[in-house]
Amino acid sequence: MERGLVWLPLLIIFIWLAWSGWNEYQKVEAYGRWAAGFDRAKYDIYAVVGKKGDRLTWGTPTRNGPIDLQTFSLEDVESISLIIDGQTVDLDSVPDHGKKVVLDFRLKNSEQSIQIPFTEIPLATNWGRYLEGLRG
Repeated sequence: MERGLVWLPLLIIFIWLAWSGWNEYQKVEAYGRWAAGFDRAKYDIYAVVGKKGDRLTWGTPTRNGPIDLQTFSLEDVESISLIIDGQTVDLDSVPDHGKKVVLDFRLKNSEQSIQIPFTEIPLATNWGRYLEGLRG
């Protein structure tokens, strides 16, 4: 009986890990199907982003495909900023670590800002530089 009580938590943890892995795999597969129509795309646990021409589309990944999709034109963007832990940082001098990483897109003739979350600073930095290069 004692052995059963010792192994039960491990069995529960194993089942939870297997389910989490399967869930994430389903998200990545759904992203792959969605991303096929874009010139360039990225996936992470916070957001998916796809670029086709001058249009940027982003949303939240799920097992059934991205949801809450939003699209905007890069021609409507006034500035692109990298924000790490609430502080705007220069794309040329990026810190090594931070908890909350977003690319902030300020739109022309609007107070509106679009913030796309990222899990990794290097990934956000590369996307920021790439999109800034496209804007010229």
